[in-house]
Amino acid sequence: MAAAAAAAAMWRPQEEGLREICGLLEQHISPSSDQPGFGSSSSTIASSPTSTTTSPSSSPTPRANRWKVVGWPELLQALVQCLDSNDLNHMEGAMDAIYKICEDVPEELDVDVPGLSERPINIFMPRFLQLFQSPHAILRKLALGCINQYIVVMPMALYMSMDQYLQGLFHLAKDPAAEVRKLVCSAWVQLTEVRPTILEPHLRNVIEFILQANEDADEEVALEACEFWSAYCDANLPSDGLQEFLPRLIPILLSNMVYADDDESLVDTEEDESFPDRDQDLKPRFHSSRFHGSESGEDDDDDIVNVWNLRKCSAAGLDMLSNVFGDDILPTLMPLIQQKLSSSGDAAWKEREAAVLAIGAIAEGCINGLYDHLPGIVDFLIRLLEDKFPLIRSITCWTLSRYSKFIVQCIVHQNGREQFDKILMGLLRRILDSNKRVQEAACSAFATLEEEAAEELIPRLEIVLQHLLCAYGKYQRRSLRILYDAIGTLADAVGAELNQPKYLEILMPPLIAKWQQLSNSDKDLFPLLECFTSIAQALGPGFSQFAEPVFQRCINLIQTQQLAKVDQAAAGVLYEKEFIVCSLDLLSGLAEGLGSGIESLVAQSNLRDLLLQCCMDDAADIRQSALALLGDLAKVCPVHLHPRLEDFLNVAVNQLSPAGVKEAVSVANNACWAIGELAIKVRQEISPVALTVISLLVLILQNPEGLNKSLIENSAITVGRLGWVCPEIVAPHMEHFVQPWCNALCMIRDDYEKEDAFRGLCAMIRANPKGAMTSLAFICKATASWQEIRSEDLHNEVCQVLNGYKQMLGVVHGSNSCQHWSLLWSKNYQCMLYNNDLHKKIFLYSRLSPLSADQWRADLIRACGLWSVTSQNTCSRFV
Repeated sequence: MAAAAAAAAMWRPQEEGLREICGLLEQHISPSSDQPGFGSSSSTIASSPTSTTTSPSSSPTPRANRWKVVGWPELLQALVQCLDSNDLNHMEGAMDAIYKICEDVPEELDVDVPGLSERPINIFMPRFLQLFQSPHAILRKLALGCINQYIVVMPMALYMSMDQYLQGLFHLAKDPAAEVRKLVCSAWVQLTEVRPTILEPHLRNVIEFILQANEDADEEVALEACEFWSAYCDANLPSDGLQEFLPRLIPILLSNMVYADDDESLVDTEEDESFPDRDQDLKPRFHSSRFHGSESGEDDDDDIVNVWNLRKCSAAGLDMLSNVFGDDILPTLMPLIQQKLSSSGDAAWKEREAAVLAIGAIAEGCINGLYDHLPGIVDFLIRLLEDKFPLIRSITCWTLSRYSKFIVQCIVHQNGREQFDKILMGLLRRILDSNKRVQEAACSAFATLEEEAAEELIPRLEIVLQHLLCAYGKYQRRSLRILYDAIGTLADAVGAELNQPKYLEILMPPLIAKWQQLSNSDKDLFPLLECFTSIAQALGPGFSQFAEPVFQRCINLIQTQQLAKVDQAAAGVLYEKEFIVCSLDLLSGLAEGLGSGIESLVAQSNLRDLLLQCCMDDAADIRQSALALLGDLAKVCPVHLHPRLEDFLNVAVNQLSPAGVKEAVSVANNACWAIGELAIKVRQEISPVALTVISLLVLILQNPEGLNKSLIENSAITVGRLGWVCPEIVAPHMEHFVQPWCNALCMIRDDYEKEDAFRGLCAMIRANPKGAMTSLAFICKATASWQEIRSEDLHNEVCQVLNGYKQMLGVVHGSNSCQHWSLLWSKNYQCMLYNNDLHKKIFLYSRLSPLSADQWRADLIRACGLWSVTSQNTCSRFV
């Protein structure tokens, strides 16, 4: 057996045979093939003895249409004939084929088809609805499934038949077939999500049905029904419509949060750390490419086991209800929780576990009602960390993590520090738990606590590191991956405080040993690369003693994988793009941490050429990380990018096209940011692409709906940076974009990037003051978005710009000017004096509607009083 297993593990397909198979497959799917473009069902129907249709190959329809329904009207006619035949086999075959079309290309049935008097969906819809009454469950199921595919797109045929459809749903609500009841629940959920107004007249009846379905004996029906509660809360339907049902709903949710006997999470729950992880135990992992901006769009997944089930859906529903109804659910919920927690005996552990899960689910929504009781809740949870049942210990870790933010906030209160320390030590003990499931839950919970606590961890940093590295020596592969995340999060939380010899002596030797142990083809290297990225950024120059071998290995990994992409045999490893992405991100971390200290490493390598190749890769996540590295290198060693500067700029600009933004917005975001970083380093050398970049970024600023906030902010910053370094090129065009640009500038937090953007604003206005004349309200609004302009020279520039507009507009009002300039409230502006020493703030709000020149003169005289603070803490008006 062992020999057979070894042989199977070493088996590789013969290249010649593999090519032959691929060739046959290619012939089969080739456009020249005469095979129809649908599944076997539609092929069978088309060739049915009762059918008079011809195959697509004999149709005169152009080849491009042969693969679409519109190009095969004979098929549609045959399907109608089968549906009207009253032959169960023909009807089922036809419905199965139609369902596949509805599932894959629903829009193709809602178009005009030559040869048919009506659109296919208009022909099929009445037949679908009629089949709701069929005595055959399979036909009822397929008919309802077909219509459900159209809820989102809502063709006119369904919209006009909505009353009949809703009546049909109520009719099928008690269908004996579980699959049909499941589809009924799915229909209510989808309608709630995308067409809630349709449901409002029927809400009471729908809720009554869903409550019953939520207790259905078939768990899949109950799961589909449970999705309704989250959909209801998201749809902003009247909360009053659901509130009266809460006393019935909450007990159902809590009951469904108890582990089912066949829940796969119960498998191997007693497995301890002595059992090696099997390959199938390791979930697929996905590295998130480096992203420069205020939001990355990443979704945190608190679940260790990612299979969605009724238990988790019920907990999510309770979470949503708590956020909508807040403390109003506590009078119903808390007695039920207390009842479950008081259940004694080993047989009742699942009840207690569900109660702890519920406490975690309501952490955010009901915090006001729970806040005064938080110390007692936390003390109780800390005791549960020592429970004999592993799943109670693990869910307690998760629940504590849900209260992390509030626990950290309480540190300043009496006994708050003591409570924090108890939780900290409790989670650290569970990190060293012998049960794998508990280890993973504790590491995830601790990472959440680290993010909230940040510098509060510094006094306990040594003991934290000791526990984490002790776990490092005992963990199996699956737990180790989560531990890497906890270590990386710790580095992000405490930053440069980690750069002390006593901490590095604990942290680095085990990580370096593992780094050297893993081969370049071992996927366990991924989380270690991510961990090193956080450590390098935290240590800064302190990482220089480890930098050279780490840098060189990243280069080797990228080279090897780029070779494997084109010649796997020569590379000796399978192509895995994530090695490239993780390596690029670690190099970015090194650039950020080492600063100019990375220059010697870059100079001695071929990183520039590798990076350019990665920037042009067809994989979006590789381009995203490569462009992030491009921007990071531009900040610290632009000289080494200079020989290929034109190529880098052209590649980055290509990512900003409307098609590029639509295809990969995160890639466009990083490209935009990298261009801005290059611009302030190479200055006039950016000129050849400046107008092209501006034209593309203006499209983004003018059409921000649905776009990532970070892309809009980075676009505004890069426009400003280009205007700063090339004002003579950009300023003549500013009247076309200054208004959306200023709107975007208002969104940006105070930092050096915003300063750069405003330097560009001032430079462009100096070069073309008339270009922004009609948009002065927007400029004032953007200026008012500053909390404080810390740069004295930029502060003075802004003052000069506004003073210049005052003079241009001819504001001369003699002795009465003070009265007019000191108006704090007017119909267009609210102005308040700001002085750091007096803890006051300027707010300048401007009306966005266009104003005539006369209106501007009048309003500026009346209200536009922007003030500056002199070094003697006295106020002098500069506008």
